Amino acid sequence: MKEETKYLAALKEAILQMDYPLVVKAAKEAMEAKVDPLRAITEGMSPAMALIGEKFQTGEYFLPELIVAADVMKEGLKIIHPYLPKTGSRVGRKLVIATVEGDNHDIGKNIVTTLLTVHGFEVIDLGIDVPAKKIVEAVKEHQPAILGLSALLTLTMLKMKEVITALKEAGLREKVKVIIGGASVTPQFARSIGADYSTTNAAEGIEKCLEWVKSQEGR
Repeated sequence: MKEETKYLAALKEAILQMDYPLVVKAAKEAMEAKVDPLRAITEGMSPAMALIGEKFQTGEYFLPELIVAADVMKEGLKIIHPYLPKTGSRVGRKLVIATVEGDNHDIGKNIVTTLLTVHGFEVIDLGIDVPAKKIVEAVKEHQPAILGLSALLTLTMLKMKEVITALKEAGLREKVKVIIGGASVTPQFARSIGADYSTTNAAEGIEKCLEWVKSQEGR
């Protein structure tokens, strides 16, 4: 366990340093040492991005730093992804996810998508800068149990409300759970727009999604 902690700390530090070669080295060494790939993401890399997100919120970091850190994390994920356990999707575990219109940031969404897939979800990823109309069409077509909405910027967070309003107008809101995520989202904001849950932590978001589907599965 102590040995694993060393590798997790190295992954975290590489992202905090925003160092591409260092994160590749740390990810390779962690996988060669047989560190649990899920732990590598949720306990090594994700906490680093959370810290950087906090610095962005307080004005210590600006958008360029946030983008570089996200790109560094993507490099680490490329190394770790092949080591993640392969599980088939389970009936009822279908989720549509998107970064809302006006927002081109996808690192948080990509982390969540990776972890959901590992936990047996069939994930329909609509990508970035997705208009409310397209999201509602996807919900209508795929009939997911859960809809995930991501936004990094405070301005684009308001687009989440547009999506929920459009779901109501289409008669779909009661048929799907809505979870929102991003550096700036809060439980208060989630309640104000009518979302079911909000999180700034990928692992916490996965736990909530699992809780919802397990209750439907009667477990």
